[in-house]
Amino acid sequence: MEIRILSHTPNPELIVALAARQSWSSKKVEDLKKELTPEKVSSFLRKLYKMHHLSPFEHANFTFLVEGISRVTSHQLVRHRIASYTQQSQRHVEVTEGKFVVPETIKNKSSTHSLYTKAVKSAVSIYKKLINEGVPLEDARYVLPSSVTTRIIFTMNARELLHFFKLRTCIAAQWEIRKVAEEMLKLVKEIAPNLFYYAGPPCVEGICPEKKFCELFKKYYKKKS
Repeated sequence: MEIRILSHTPNPELIVALAARQSWSSKKVEDLKKELTPEKVSSFLRKLYKMHHLSPFEHANFTFLVEGISRVTSHQLVRHRIASYTQQSQRHVEVTEGKFVVPETIKNKSSTHSLYTKAVKSAVSIYKKLINEGVPLEDARYVLPSSVTTRIIFTMNARELLHFFKLRTCIAAQWEIRKVAEEMLKLVKEIAPNLFYYAGPPCVEGICPEKKFCELFKKYYKKKS
């Protein structure tokens, strides 16, 4: 699995703060911009979050490249509708052996790993035979398992990312997309720590919708000012 940020809104924290401030002020945008010191931006963004005034967060966009995830996870990813996606096409790119995700619960036991490997190799073998028989890629792919890896580029704004992180970094999320979300969160925090100060599972804010104290709750929970 490889995850990178390809591009993002320049000065995303300033842009969000400026958008919010101008909506409440008669001052010129240029004057408001001069007033917004890094310290003021930091405290203002946290205030906006606590007020649930999140529409200004939509002005900050982040474009990600995710490679090596399974189709199982990409199907979950594209369910987040307020985003733009471009995924590698199996209609035009032939799948090769070895490009499959193996869950740890299968990999950790030799008997299940052997069964899994056998099934995947069989599917790839049949896939290749279908292609050699003249079946187009778009039809031959029907025999492939959901564990086949894919590549996808997608863009989300900061508001949607906050929602995405709340759902997908929770212990209740499926393990692979949780790994994707955790790495994405790490990357955006390096760029805009104040935009994503409260980002993460609900337990970041001391809430546990699962009604239990899980390991993530212990890891993330802390009182924030």
